[in-house]
Amino acid sequence: MEKSLDSYFSEILDVEYTNPNEYSPLALAYIGDSVFDLLIKTVVVSKNNKQAEKYHKEVSSYVKAASQAQYMEYLIEKELLTEEELSIYKRGRNAKTHSTAKNATVGQYRIATGFECLIGYLYLGRNYERLFEIVKSIV
Repeated sequence: MEKSLDSYFSEILDVEYTNPNEYSPLALAYIGDSVFDLLIKTVVVSKNNKQAEKYHKEVSSYVKAASQAQYMEYLIEKELLTEEELSIYKRGRNAKTHSTAKNATVGQYRIATGFECLIGYLYLGRNYERLFEIVKSIV
């Protein structure tokens, strides 16, 4: 029987899964940033073999704050989020951050933080099917 990634995290790394509602919006955004980055890198690398610098440029265009803000605006405009997901996004968007993006407006950065918060929430809640649905709809 094949093990799930979750079982490796819990059995080997002693990760204890808790309710994602117990995390701050910025903690959710922190993990969501990495999860989204890994998903996009996986998609890009699986397409073809090329130099790392070219991968980096392509991935950066997907994961930058301005792009994430556009994804979020698309998801909202097309009404592709549940009420719960919209609420999680708003928690992240409205969180007080102490940093800003290099190449994005404050508004774009806040929307991107909300997007990353949603991604982190779905990941930590192990709602992978929904996570992949959302990523597929924007990539």
